[in-house]
Amino acid sequence: MSVSSDDRLKERAETVRHFNRFYTRQIGVLHEHLLESEFSLTEVRILYELAHRPGLTSADLCRELGLNAGYLSRVISGFEKRGLLEKTRSEADARVAQLQLTDAGRSTFEPLNLASRHEVMTMLGRLSLPEQQQLIDAMRQIETLLGEREPSYILRDPRPGDMGWIVHRHGALYAQEYGWNAEFEALVAEIVAQFVREFDARAEHCWVAEKDGQVVGSVFVVRQDEHTAKLRLLYVEPSARGLGIGKRLVEQCLDFARLAGYRKMVLWTNSVLSEARHIYEKAGFAMVEAQPHHSFGKDLVGEIWAREL
Repeated sequence: MSVSSDDRLKERAETVRHFNRFYTRQIGVLHEHLLESEFSLTEVRILYELAHRPGLTSADLCRELGLNAGYLSRVISGFEKRGLLEKTRSEADARVAQLQLTDAGRSTFEPLNLASRHEVMTMLGRLSLPEQQQLIDAMRQIETLLGEREPSYILRDPRPGDMGWIVHRHGALYAQEYGWNAEFEALVAEIVAQFVREFDARAEHCWVAEKDGQVVGSVFVVRQDEHTAKLRLLYVEPSARGLGIGKRLVEQCLDFARLAGYRKMVLWTNSVLSEARHIYEKAGFAMVEAQPHHSFGKDLVGEIWAREL
C-alpha cells in the first residue's frame, strides 16, 4: 500500500517532536530553575536579551521570546523592584519605554551567563573535535532552514565531485572577473589536491555552500603550523552574493580553528579582491604584509592578513 504525502509529513513531524524532547533534556530546560539559581529559564532568557541588546521594549521581548504580555509585565516589575532593570524613554517616541539592565543587573546576570557557557562547553567536551564541528554545522543548518532569511542556503561537508567543481569555478570566475589566466586554476588544483591527499580531520576542514541544490561557494581551513591555521580558497558565486554566505564561511573557519586549538589564523589574498578583503576586515583580520608580484598573467599586490583567535 502506498504512503500518502500527508502520512509522510506526519512521520516527519513526529521526528521533529522527538528531537525537540531529546534536545530539551540535553540542555536542562525541564529544570524548574536554571543552573540552581533563583531565576527561572524564562527570566534568564529575558536577562540575556537585555544584556546583549540594549534599548529593547516590552513589546520587543514579547514578540521575540513568544511571551504573554501580562507575564512579562510581572517579571519586569520584579526586576525593577530588585534594582536589576530600569526604564528610559525612547528618544524617537516618548511614549515608548526602553529597558536596560542596571549595573546590579549585569553583575547578577554575568555568573549565570558564565555558568551556562560552562555547561555547554562540558557537553561539547564529550565529543571529538570533528564531532563538535559536525554538531555546530547541523545547528546552523537548522537555523538557516527554519529562519526568516530568504532565499535560504546551507553549509555542508564536501561530497564526491565537489572538489573538481571548486577548482573549475575558481578558474572560470577569476578569469571572467579579473582576467587571470590558467596559472591560477593550476594553483587552486594543487591546493585542493594537497588538501585531499593529506587531510587531517582534527586540524583541517572544508565547507561547501549550497543553495537550491547547487554549489554556490566554499572555503578551506588548513594547518600552517602547530599554532596557526590558514584560510584558503574562499569563493561565492555571483548569483549568491549579498546573502551573507562569505561572512558565514569565514565564521565557520574561525569557529573550527578555535575548537582545534589554533591560536592564530592567516590568509593570503590580493589587493584587487575588494569584496573578499571587506569580509576579512569585518571578521577581525588585519593586513600585516603586502608584496607586488606578477602572477596569473597580471601585475598584482599580494597581501597577508592575520588575526589572533
